[in-house]
Amino acid sequence: MSTPTIPPGGTLLQTFKKSFVDVPVDANNDNAISTTEFLDAAESLTTMFDVLGSVAFSPVKSDMLGNVKKIRERQLAAPAESETLQALVINELKTKKHTATEGLLWLTRGLEFTCIALSQNLAQESEELSASFRNAYGSTLKPHHGILIKPVFSAAMSACPYRKDFYPKLGDDQAKVATELRAYLAALEKIVGILKGFLDRKEAKW
Repeated sequence: MSTPTIPPGGTLLQTFKKSFVDVPVDANNDNAISTTEFLDAAESLTTMFDVLGSVAFSPVKSDMLGNVKKIRERQLAAPAESETLQALVINELKTKKHTATEGLLWLTRGLEFTCIALSQNLAQESEELSASFRNAYGSTLKPHHGILIKPVFSAAMSACPYRKDFYPKLGDDQAKVATELRAYLAALEKIVGILKGFLDRKEAKW
């Protein structure tokens, strides 16, 4: 996937098919997260890795899209039981399978990694992306990765562009970019928090 064309005065986030800001979360139903919108938003987020611009990020992107595919396949196989992510997990586990559930666990880790890295970098204006992504990797994905995959992700961290080259690719108006990115990351952080809490519960274990 190539980087989408940003309209004049617009931002990369405005080109996303779906933003995490717009993913329905039902506070009256145990914070149930709508499956279709969530998967569209997760797919859209992987565009960020195209902007990061290095082939080193291809495995990171492929990993996330592979997990989106596992969840979507379960949704397509049992749509009535998969309208929310929580329902999808509980109903899949009833069938003694956990392909999509495991996919959601890894996707949540990948989303948290990206969220922490970008949030930290946005907050620390003197910090380069490589440092932010390395710190985020250490606290999210690294503890769960084996010795074969760790060097692949470490290579991606080292290949991050300089912030002076990265942020202009998100839009010409840097104040607008920062405002939209903060709102986007806050919405993503909320969803990641809900999913981590749910996936830690006994009913989501296999």
